[in-house]
Amino acid sequence: MLKILRKIVQEVGNTGDLDSILHLITLRVKQSLEVDVCTLFLFDFENRRYVLMSTDGLNKRAIGQVSLGETEWIIGLAGSREEPINLEDAQGHPDFHYLPGIGEDEFKSMLAVPIIHQRKVLGVLVIQNHETRKFNESEEAFLVTLSAQIAGNIAQAEASGVVEGKHFSGQVATNSRFDGVRGASGMAIGKAYVCTPAADLKSVTLKKAIDDIDAEEQAFMVALDAVREDIAKAGERLSDALRPEEQALFDVYLGMLEDHAIGGEVVKHIRDGNWAQGSLCMVIKNYEQHFSEMEDAYLRERASDIRDLGQRVLSHLQTNHAVPTEIPYGAVVIGEEINPTMLGEFQARNVVALVSMQGSANSHIAILSRAMGIPTVMGAVDLPLRALAGKELVVDGYSGHVYANLTPEKRQYYTNLVEEEKVLVKGLENLKDKPAITPDGHKMSLVVNTGLMSDVVRSQDLGAEGVGLYRTEVPFMTFGRFPSEIEQAEIYRQQLSIFAPQTVTMRTLDIGGDKSLPYLPIKEDNPFLGWRGIRITLDHPEIFLVQLRAMLRASEGLNNLKIMLPMITSISELQAAKYLIHRSINELREDGLEIVEPEVGVMIEVPAAVYQAHHLAKECDFLSVGSNDLTQYILAVDRNNPRVAELYSSLHPAVLMSLKHIIEQAKRSDTPVSVCGEIAGDPIGAILLMGMGYKKLSMNAASLLKIKAVIRETSLEFAQNLVEKIADLDDESIVQAVIKAELKRSNMDLKHFGIRDNN
Repeated sequence: MLKILRKIVQEVGNTGDLDSILHLITLRVKQSLEVDVCTLFLFDFENRRYVLMSTDGLNKRAIGQVSLGETEWIIGLAGSREEPINLEDAQGHPDFHYLPGIGEDEFKSMLAVPIIHQRKVLGVLVIQNHETRKFNESEEAFLVTLSAQIAGNIAQAEASGVVEGKHFSGQVATNSRFDGVRGASGMAIGKAYVCTPAADLKSVTLKKAIDDIDAEEQAFMVALDAVREDIAKAGERLSDALRPEEQALFDVYLGMLEDHAIGGEVVKHIRDGNWAQGSLCMVIKNYEQHFSEMEDAYLRERASDIRDLGQRVLSHLQTNHAVPTEIPYGAVVIGEEINPTMLGEFQARNVVALVSMQGSANSHIAILSRAMGIPTVMGAVDLPLRALAGKELVVDGYSGHVYANLTPEKRQYYTNLVEEEKVLVKGLENLKDKPAITPDGHKMSLVVNTGLMSDVVRSQDLGAEGVGLYRTEVPFMTFGRFPSEIEQAEIYRQQLSIFAPQTVTMRTLDIGGDKSLPYLPIKEDNPFLGWRGIRITLDHPEIFLVQLRAMLRASEGLNNLKIMLPMITSISELQAAKYLIHRSINELREDGLEIVEPEVGVMIEVPAAVYQAHHLAKECDFLSVGSNDLTQYILAVDRNNPRVAELYSSLHPAVLMSLKHIIEQAKRSDTPVSVCGEIAGDPIGAILLMGMGYKKLSMNAASLLKIKAVIRETSLEFAQNLVEKIADLDDESIVQAVIKAELKRSNMDLKHFGIRDNN
């Protein structure tokens, strides 16, 4: 059965249009299970009816002609209950009635299984037999498994037809929506331009002995130089759209190709007798695996960068690759996976939006697009690329939605929104040098999250008051080994110098478990709850002490360093870390350096820390709520997984209760506490946090001005009253409805809060 199942799924995956897929499914299921009939109904969401779309064993002339109500007959029953209905005598069931023209009167037994994709019932797959008998567990399990595996294929094929204006019900499809996750805010309208990868790493044979090792190595070095040149040119093409500092992303790419990283490892494999293409694929696969297994969303997305580099080198090894650089003006660039270098190969001024089937808000392309102000949607897994080519699309980077086949009325609606946004953004620029003070005189401090030099200058230009989170993992990613104390100190000094005298909060190395570096592989059965974060640095003081000394060395004379400890779950971890910090200070002082003791704080990002917030606050100088990870841990949802991203919400009552508890506990010891993450950079989230008592918010640079705008137009009294009104609500949708109602009642500008009426 498993072999048959795999074969059917593979065949379906290689079939293009919807009709062919449905015909193939009914044919293969009937043959495989040796039943008399196999039939497939699809649900028409617009008319709320199940439509007969394919059958093998019943009257084929009924296809497209017979339909059933949402809860009608056995089909509607299986769909509404969202579970299999297995009947030995279907005709004796109270919901059974004969359907004219379909020819099912002779068949007794019936098994109906719903086809469900992303919580939506797409249709129902049915098998029938002449004799009265109940289908056995094996047959039912087979059909349930098959339905689950083909649901995505049916959704994709249906989406392709919809984009082409054809709906399976025969009606013309309009206002089609495809869901992803937010990459970069903004809205745009343009025509889709499909971007394809340079080469396919999976197609390369891994083992192939070679005779001329020198020639193979030379071929690889030539390809490597060609890719370096491509990346450099891509950066140059974006020079008009980016500041020099923002081109650091391309320096990261180049660093990965150096002798101490990917380039050197590939050469080593070649010298061991492996051909260049196979050696490249082995190294890329190893790096990609390490990065893709990391829990930290930012680091995990580096797997995409590694893969892109490998594809580019492979392309030069295989052919004299020439990438098209001309795209039409007003293009929405779409692709299975889009990388910064791809964008650099285009005319950046011609790109109005980006949509990627893979990736998340932490992908390099999302980071770059935020810097460039390009609306971006990531993780749009059901996007029908081929069908969308050349079609007009609306990209909503605020919601993570992409729209096609708009009616004139809907198109005008989105056109108006795009124009309104241009006016709003232009108005925000005037706030750069103004303080974040409410109308009733309450001051909020707005700081930024950084990890790349591209974040730094942009942050200052937008009025950031310091750095609330500097991810020190980033420098470790660009090395093929642990960077030395001096190497780290030079990198940290840059950050501290640029922001001085404003403070820079540096998070200590957050690796381990599923977040292993390529040169520190760690295998665990449950890495999410394993050896990671502060646990690994405390277990490896030789690594931790080097980093601490580098931070402290970099702060000499500037004295604007704050040290933050990640993933703390107990007081003993905090005390052990503080001991090593004091030891590092003393060692540097003994070497003659004038080190001022920095403030030491803890990230509250796991439930254990929430419930110990009061005790942690008494033991450290400040607390910082890592809202993204905290939300994910509380809700058990990976926000970067488009399959469950809609379940991730910072406005979930459990998350809001945790945030309120933390600030209340911190106040008991008068310990400063800030919030970094998505909720801090969201207008509604920022107002709620202000109302709870938080006075410092850390966010991505792109969010600074819009948060400053809502703070300047929202009184502290309003924010506090709003928190009180939602305090006892038990459902996220009700929370959102109450917030919207209160904003409207107070005549607040909903657009500033990312809320639209009649959306």
